[in-house]
Amino acid sequence: MNLHDFRVTTIDGKQVLLSAYEGKAVLIVNTASECGYTPQYEGLEELYQAYRKRGFEILAFPSNDFGAQEPGTDAQIRKFCETRYRTTFPLFAKVAVKGPDAAPLYAWLTGHPGKKGGAVTWNFDKFLVDPSGQVVAHLDASVEPTSAKLRKQVEAVLPAR
Repeated sequence: MNLHDFRVTTIDGKQVLLSAYEGKAVLIVNTASECGYTPQYEGLEELYQAYRKRGFEILAFPSNDFGAQEPGTDAQIRKFCETRYRTTFPLFAKVAVKGPDAAPLYAWLTGHPGKKGGAVTWNFDKFLVDPSGQVVAHLDASVEPTSAKLRKQVEAVLPAR
């Protein structure tokens, strides 16, 4: 199984197959609008703009699992992201990222051993997936999107030119 085997719902309610991202490096992030890490939206957009032309995508999945910090509807979340942070990367419908109600994608992501998987511990945890759809890293919320650490890992999995 890999990332490309999943079907998810966009923030606009459309079903999409993640096979659309085959051949691209992907960063999957669980987000929240009322979190101390919410300003990471700005860094995520900066990272997206820096690498998207080289085959990089960011997939944001809002979640209300931590501190009830994402109470809004999908429409409210979309408006917040687009107006406050001017995000252009794909946003998906709000999901659970932990526990028995975790979305299938997150159950798969967190089920990997070692530093590739493990439980999501807070908003803005990040999973880096290579172009073949395999998870290569799980980074916690404290890792800033524009950090040298994350940029180095992204650059290592970008598709060959």
